[in-house]
Formats: sequence, structure tokens, C-alpha cells
Amino acid sequence: MKGRVLVIAGSDSGGGAGIQADIKTITALGGYAATAITALTAQDTNGVHGVMPVPPGFVGQQIDCVVRDIGADAFKTGMLDRVEIIELVADRIELHPGLAFVLDPVMVAKGGARLLAMDAVGSLKGRLVPLASVITPNVPEAEVLAGRSIRSLDEMKAAAEGLLALGAPAVLLKGGHLDGDVVMDLLATRDGVEMFEAPRIVTRHTHGTGCTLASAIATGLAQGMTLRQSVLRGRAYVRTAIRNAPGYGAGHGPLDHGITIDPARLDY
Repeated sequence: MKGRVLVIAGSDSGGGAGIQADIKTITALGGYAATAITALTAQDTNGVHGVMPVPPGFVGQQIDCVVRDIGADAFKTGMLDRVEIIELVADRIELHPGLAFVLDPVMVAKGGARLLAMDAVGSLKGRLVPLASVITPNVPEAEVLAGRSIRSLDEMKAAAEGLLALGAPAVLLKGGHLDGDVVMDLLATRDGVEMFEAPRIVTRHTHGTGCTLASAIATGLAQGMTLRQSVLRGRAYVRTAIRNAPGYGAGHGPLDHGITIDPARLDY
């Protein structure tokens, strides 16, 4: 077991996304998962049926206890639903400037429920994005953050440039929401842009793919892998987990997070 990842995110009672997916992913890739839960959700494959926010002070206490005793090699954030939570998390992450930080800007659940208050978008952009090692938005999230529509590869590239201008050194813009038989993900850094593409897997069992990929990348960074290596391994893990999804639920079903990929491989 190598690589301590502290995940700050919401809980998914259905187990397919959120903290539950994060823990499974990090463990499957040979890392150690610790958590600070920001909200509890009553959730299944059909959607989010209820949300219970966790008081900011208690979120901070969770973070402080983990860092003080166990330590962390990387942070990963998911559902940060309120301005108060974003500000608190930013304050804590600023205390550890050398630590890898993967920011998954979770805004809307797969079933359509809003997981980020509209008045919190500005705080996310102004406080957290500049602290991140990499941000991992999907197309709808990138549209909100960049303030522009994305309908093509060229528009993905333009949006990624806009997101880099917000202060993040790297952006993994995921293209799964765009039409087409091939899914294109774009990794943009200040050194350039690299495209990763793969045939689309036609399935409804894609719940938690964003959480899973971000946690896989955070695990790689915590284990000393480069960002590119972490992205390659993370994409391979997610695609394998989608292909082997167990078929649970009537809606957007979970992945098979128990699928194994050699954590030591660097040639994906």
C-alpha cells in the first residue's frame, strides 16, 4: 500500500459515486484512502433523493485529524456544495502548498440533481482552482467554469485555455458528453495539449465515472507518478471498470471498482 489520499467530498448511499467510489478506487490502485465527508446523500442509480449537509466546522475537524495523525500525499475534492465548505477547504489546502491536489468540480449528479450551489461557483473558481495541481471537469462543468459553450474539439481546446488562465497548471477536460463514437479527453498544461481518445463504451452503467477518474489520478500522484502517467492509468482503470460493470440498479448503474489493474505499471 503506497500513497495516502485524503478525499474531501460527499457520500453516496448507493455506493457508485462520491466517497464510496473514491475509497474503492484508491484501494484498488494500491493507495490508502482517508476521508472528510462534506454532505450525506440519499442516492441510488435513479438519482439523488435527499442531501444532508455536514457542518463546516466538522468537515474541518475531519481534515485536521487525518493530516495531523496519518498524513497525506495528495488531496482530492469532489462534492463541495456550499461557499462555506469551499472557503474552509481552500484554507486547509493552502497550509500544504507542496501537496498534489486533484480538483473534481462536481456540480450536477448523473441523474440531474444540483450538487453545487450557484452562488458557490465564484468561490470554486477564485479560491480552489488556483490551488489545484489539475482540475478534471466534464464538458458541462467546463462550460460553467470557462463561461462558454463546448460543442467540438476546437471549443474544448479553447475552454481548456480559459481554465488554465484561472490559475490551474493543468486541466483534464473530459469529452464524454459530446456526441460521437469516439470519446476524446484533453489534457492541457502550460506546455501544450495532448489528446486521449478511445471508442465509446455504449452502456447506462456509468455512475461515478468522474469521481473514479479523479481519485485514480490523485492516487497516481500520491504514489509519485507523473500527471500523464496518472491520467493514462486512471483512464485504463475507468474503462475496464465500465466494461465489467455489474449491472446493478434501474438507472445509471455503478462500475466494477473491484477490477484490478497493476498499480506499478507505467506503460498504459
